Amino acid sequence: MQYSPRCSVPYVANVDAGTVELIRSLGVEVVSSAELIQVFEGTWTTAQLEMHLETGRRVDGIRAAAFEKIRRATLAGELLDEYAVQQFVMKCFADQRLVTNHPPIVGVNVNSADSHYSPPAVGSVPIRRGDLVLLDLWAKLNEPEAVFYDVTWMAYCGEDVPPPIVKAFAAVVGARERGIEFVRSAVAQGRMLRGYEVDDAVSGFLRGQGMDPYIRHRTGHSIGREVHGVGANMDNTETHDTRPIIPRTCFSIEPALYLPEFGVRTEINLFVDEHGAQVTGEMQHEVLRI
Repeated sequence: MQYSPRCSVPYVANVDAGTVELIRSLGVEVVSSAELIQVFEGTWTTAQLEMHLETGRRVDGIRAAAFEKIRRATLAGELLDEYAVQQFVMKCFADQRLVTNHPPIVGVNVNSADSHYSPPAVGSVPIRRGDLVLLDLWAKLNEPEAVFYDVTWMAYCGEDVPPPIVKAFAAVVGARERGIEFVRSAVAQGRMLRGYEVDDAVSGFLRGQGMDPYIRHRTGHSIGREVHGVGANMDNTETHDTRPIIPRTCFSIEPALYLPEFGVRTEINLFVDEHGAQVTGEMQHEVLRI
């Protein structure tokens, strides 16, 4: 049943306690369907992978166009705020036949330290030279059975990125690389890997950098027809996800640090099959200077 002992995987804990009690009273053992669900609902077909890759190409292009718009506006001294950039991305999504369940996150300076920030239509923060910008965008093709592509990039409006930002971003990039290699190694060895183990590897890297106080969320989430899919999450922070990573599933790896003055995050999508693990789009290695 869609039951999780002690609600360790709340995403599948949908059966009410009374129903579980009733079934047990009949002498039937109730076990969790968490691992079974992702076999039927979390795995991708070849067509879905191709749609995801095509979405990635379009979203990566839109992300580059958004940063170029910011670059031109800030150099020219034109008024441009977070909300305007968000709406620019939404128009690009529509033009590219992409759909999403929520507009993207555009966070400037301290707002980049809010993992679920949403710029208001009125009173949004202007973007100027010397500002740090976080752009988190996710979308899928407007087609039946299409799956999401979800990435986060960072840019600095200037030539010389402040050292604290450089240091923090280097830490999350290192953590991301640790996570990718951890998954690839397990697949190559044919070793079963569970979601919480990936979170431990990635968060452990950040803790080794002395960044423990600035970790606020899990390493990643399942990706599918919904941006937060039904497969295993890379999570031992918010929940203890013991579900195995199975072939033909996809998930994000998005280590982040949220400091008092700013936040940094890098996010990629990793598709796993029987032979390896593939990063499905472009990867950022340092803060983009625009």
